[in-house]
Amino acid sequence: MITASAAGRAGTPDEVGNVGALLMGPDGGFISGSDILMDGGVTAAYWYGDLAEVRVQHTD
Repeated sequence: MITASAAGRAGTPDEVGNVGALLMGPDGGFISGSDILMDGGVTAAYWYGDLAEVRVQHTD
């Protein structure tokens, strides 16, 4: 799934930390009640991309 995502790789600890820093810092002061997907596009690929065909085949 990761290789089929937009990023084509897993996130690094630094990238995850950057989102945490944004949310906890002054630039994230207006962000509340949000779901932030840090998956490089895996979820979007699963539901809407090439992987959607695989998902549908498994549920038939």
